[in-house]
Amino acid sequence: MDRELAPELVTKSRRKTWLIGTVVVTGLAASVFWFRGLLETSVNAAEIRVVTAETGPVENTLNATGEIIPAYEQIITSPIRASIRRVLLTPGTRVRSGQAILELDKSLSLIELDKLKDQLALKRNSIDQLRMKLNKGLFDAEVADQIKSLNINKLKAELEDARRLQKVGGRTQEDVTRAENALKIALLEKKQLENDLGYNRQSMGASLRESQLQADIEGRNLKELEYKLRQADILTDREGVLTWVNENIGTAVNEGDMLAKLADLGSFRVDGSASDVYADRVKPGLPVIVKLNEQSLRGTISQVKPAVKNGIVQFAVQLDDNRHTSLRPNMKVEIFIVTERSPRAIRVANGPAFKGPRRQSLFVLKDAHTAERREVEVGLSNFDYVELKSGIQAGEKVIVTDLSKYEHLQTITVNNK
Repeated sequence: MDRELAPELVTKSRRKTWLIGTVVVTGLAASVFWFRGLLETSVNAAEIRVVTAETGPVENTLNATGEIIPAYEQIITSPIRASIRRVLLTPGTRVRSGQAILELDKSLSLIELDKLKDQLALKRNSIDQLRMKLNKGLFDAEVADQIKSLNINKLKAELEDARRLQKVGGRTQEDVTRAENALKIALLEKKQLENDLGYNRQSMGASLRESQLQADIEGRNLKELEYKLRQADILTDREGVLTWVNENIGTAVNEGDMLAKLADLGSFRVDGSASDVYADRVKPGLPVIVKLNEQSLRGTISQVKPAVKNGIVQFAVQLDDNRHTSLRPNMKVEIFIVTERSPRAIRVANGPAFKGPRRQSLFVLKDAHTAERREVEVGLSNFDYVELKSGIQAGEKVIVTDLSKYEHLQTITVNNK
């Protein structure tokens, strides 16, 4: 005998049936939509970008970034130890040559100047004293030599008397020998005195030259400090714009500390940086294109820094027109380094259709309503143009919009509605 099912079981069974039906219907709808997409063979003209192939130059470029900086920037440093007494000009001021920027307290350097003057005076006085002392010693040695000469003459006379008296019996041989020895001793003493005299003459010149050199060094130190004190009047030596000034009044600065920066905003250069992946391809002399706003400026890589820091290779760009009105300091720009160039190539404007492979498919308009797929070979490329080495002729109209969803089709229809 059949029994009636419980109401909750009946409800559960009905829900399960509805759920299965919903899943089936959803799957069928998705399948229909996907199948319709496969069958879709048309595209609206308003949704695509069509360009005309032409003959012209194409340059292959590497992407980099850069910053516009003044071509000339002078760093003004402190020539002495001092403190900042007064700031006369502020950053951003346009200055002319000879204009004062700030005033330094030169008290310590002035004391040092007086000290050097006193040291130089002492050194010159010691030179005078040394010269007098050496002259006296030289004079005494010359007089002693003259006295020794007179003494030798006396001893020679005595020796002659002793020999003459010996012949007549008035002197003995011992007296003659004694007189000869005395003469020999006097001659040796004179030789010694003459040697001392020559040494004194030479040492006198050497001592005076040494002292004079020391005095000259002191004099140069004095002139150097006097020059630095004149430079301590911090003046501009050319026209330009102050980009930075140390405005901390009372701050102590040492010799060589930076006080201000002066830039010539009439001309500029570019400091560029690129990934170290391109390190072996970034070389001095390569042409570059600098993009700033809507402007494109040409230039050349003038220097490549040898060190790679944080995966970045840095280089400097000399612009052909470094006085262009659009150039501004610290402006960020795009740099395209030209590595290759084809002077006469079939080219089209760059667009999303180009994704990197050398061989790929593009759609080319056969007429106003039909586009056919073609295999093309891509050559050089940059931000403006792509070279097509084969598959396209000059004058043909090419779709550069990404139509990869139609790559299974040989032709598509272009709706002009």
